[in-house]
Amino acid sequence: MNFNRKLLNLGMTTLLGAALLQSPALQAAEELPAAIKKIEAKGAKIIGSFDAPSGMRGYAAQFQNRGMALYLTPDGKNVLVGNLYDADGKDLSLAPLQKLVYEPMAKQVWASMEKSHWIADGKKDAPRVIYLFSDPNCPYCNMFWEQARPWVDSGKVQLRHIMVGIIREDSAAKSAALLAAKNPQQALHDHEKAGKGSSLKALGKIPADVQAKLDANMQLMTELDVAATPAIFYLDEQGNLQQQQGAPSPDKLAKIMGPK
Repeated sequence: MNFNRKLLNLGMTTLLGAALLQSPALQAAEELPAAIKKIEAKGAKIIGSFDAPSGMRGYAAQFQNRGMALYLTPDGKNVLVGNLYDADGKDLSLAPLQKLVYEPMAKQVWASMEKSHWIADGKKDAPRVIYLFSDPNCPYCNMFWEQARPWVDSGKVQLRHIMVGIIREDSAAKSAALLAAKNPQQALHDHEKAGKGSSLKALGKIPADVQAKLDANMQLMTELDVAATPAIFYLDEQGNLQQQQGAPSPDKLAKIMGPK
């Protein structure tokens, strides 16, 4: 999933709101034309404006978690909604929407994952970082862990497991056991390496501080509209934030992990 074009599929109201509040365009408090205000009154959040051809003025907006381009006609009386293409078929809406909507959103999502409660798998100085929501009882999380070994073991990738508990009744308590371990990284490694033979024991009583970490991770998962594990987030070669749901196919794996 490309966040630069498919934010519309994600229920990220909280994160998007935080990102937009930091937008220089919003801070400038540009006075909006009456016709654009009418669109705003219908529920669209106007983020900023941009130059448009044929005497029009473009506005980047967010509506129901979707990036949307608005074009005000030269007379200021009418608004066109949607992507605008030139005579060569080039999408003139893409660049301004990417700058004003998608890029701030992607940065906010990445920053939120950085601040979450994750367990590292791989070297701290690995040039590539990948986040995934992980459940200790998830067989596909284990499959991805196995798939990633060549990149992780060579020091090229660090996986960051954002621990949650959604699959079985003891999932949360097992995630808590990993987070509370003296060496969480080693505990996670031993658990994943053992696969179905793992001896990981669920905590009988989850300490309050560990429960708070699990709750925060679950809240983030909800904000990102993620419903299953593993949910993998990574930056592609262009620096765009991408999402992969489930253990990836071999060709997709290469895109996620980068060159061996």
